[in-house]
Amino acid sequence: MNKNSNKADVIAIDGPAGSGKSTTAKILARKLGFLFLDTGAMYRALTLKAMRQGIDLDDEDALKRLVDNTSVRLSNRDGKLHVLLDGEDVSREIRSAEVSRNVARVAAKGAVRERMVQLQREFAETGSVVAEGRDVGTVVFPDAKLKIFLVASIEERARRRMRETDSAARLQEMMADLKKRDEADSLRDHSPLVKAEDAIEVDTTGLTIEQQVNLIAQLWEKKKK
Repeated sequence: MNKNSNKADVIAIDGPAGSGKSTTAKILARKLGFLFLDTGAMYRALTLKAMRQGIDLDDEDALKRLVDNTSVRLSNRDGKLHVLLDGEDVSREIRSAEVSRNVARVAAKGAVRERMVQLQREFAETGSVVAEGRDVGTVVFPDAKLKIFLVASIEERARRRMRETDSAARLQEMMADLKKRDEADSLRDHSPLVKAEDAIEVDTTGLTIEQQVNLIAQLWEKKKK
């Protein structure tokens, strides 16, 4: 897909883990009648498959072979996003703490990202999209009509992640894990986590999900005008 072909129909939301991207994007998409594209879920699905098969997560050649022979599809139905890995619904399995700890290693591989970006752009051909991830506004949809970069304090992000994963980890442990994830995402060679020059930064610390969604919806209305 030409990266420019759907730019008027894409809202790109980037940011570090725990900044509120997924929940905000999901509700915003429902509010606007857009499709929801959770790019991180796609990397999580591949990570889950690699772990199941005992593949070395640092072996890029092995991961390239895996992604070339893997089907990852997203389905928006019943008001929920379903992640299908080779036809199996793994929406719950990909949110495990073990997948969360390892997904950055898989997502850092250039061969993996190249294939996933292709799939993500194909998904956007099916309709208007709210896409969230870490390189959505810089790599996947660089010409998105609206780009948002969500941030939040590390403590706030850790608390959110603990709620999302039902983790038994202590707050300090979760904060340490997030700091490692931030470093891995920001320093990776391929598609690092950076704020696009034309992105609007939104600090979600202390904001409710409803406030985040309404704020971005207002920004979208302004963009359309």
